[in-house]
Amino acid sequence: MSAVIDVVGLSKSYRVHRRAPGVWAALGSVFHRRYETQNAVCELSFHIEAGERVGFLGPNGAGKTTTLKMLAGLLHPSAGTVRVASHTPQERNPAFLKAITLVMGQKQQLLWDLPPSETYAMNRAIYDLPRAEGEATQKELVELLEVGDLIHKPTRQLSLGERMKCELVAALLHRPRVLFLDEPTIGLDVSMQEKMRTFIRAYNQRWGATVLLTSHYMDDVTALCPRIIVIDRGKLVYDGDLKALIRQMRPERRLTVRLASVVAPERLTRLGATVVAHGDSQVVFGVKPERLNETVREVLASLPVADLSIEDPPLEEIMRELFQRDTATRDDSEAARVAEAARAAAGGERS
Repeated sequence: MSAVIDVVGLSKSYRVHRRAPGVWAALGSVFHRRYETQNAVCELSFHIEAGERVGFLGPNGAGKTTTLKMLAGLLHPSAGTVRVASHTPQERNPAFLKAITLVMGQKQQLLWDLPPSETYAMNRAIYDLPRAEGEATQKELVELLEVGDLIHKPTRQLSLGERMKCELVAALLHRPRVLFLDEPTIGLDVSMQEKMRTFIRAYNQRWGATVLLTSHYMDDVTALCPRIIVIDRGKLVYDGDLKALIRQMRPERRLTVRLASVVAPERLTRLGATVVAHGDSQVVFGVKPERLNETVREVLASLPVADLSIEDPPLEEIMRELFQRDTATRDDSEAARVAEAARAAAGGERS
């Protein structure tokens, strides 16, 4: 099966004007400007098959949104090749535009003073959808997202969560096969975030759409994305199964115990498990998988347990450790490169 999203050696760089602060520097820059090249994305390669839900992760400034904009055809790559749904995005072919959608949590296409239903009518015309087909899709999406009569109220009267759901209806009215979602749950409360995740999963399963999701809410990723792609400073750090990454970075499980009464710290250290966090009413242990059953038996036998749960370490911790490890590796490589250059220079002087 050919990949729906095929990225090979993708790079994007910008020429950025730099000058010192002050009036004289500003005047001098009128006649002579100094530019620096900044690499937002560096030789990125990955492939995504039809129907996959993939998390696209990285710290702020890693190049996630830049990559999504190149995949959507809004930016032209500086180098490399991109194919999405068998099209080259930057050519902006009408067939390509009908196959994708880009949803950005901080931007909207709804008209502020008009109800969302007016935007839907406009989008039907833009995508040249038959009226019956467009209205049927709209009705289905409205029911899935439970927005009902909200689509007839002016957009300015809707809450953030209501606007975001109406925004999704507008973005999916043409039934795109590829969804680029950039922070789709930003600013939403916990209940609304869960509803958005449920809808995205249902849309993916119902129409077999490919989903590439970027989010700083790790609950979005763990709930929706079996596979993740991680980038840092524009370069690929990890591409693979989410659970495999968790086992690789933090093989221990988290045993959370809610206590019926206060327990002295000395009693906890005798259990042979690492105490990750301890409070008056709760304690969290880090337990190796092979000792999990034994540790649970010891905890139940020796502590006043009101409740307990077993789960993987939080994804936030995994990502933080992964980025720190990648930074340390890059720093070591840079130090080795500088040392090698210094040795080469010293050898040239002796000769």
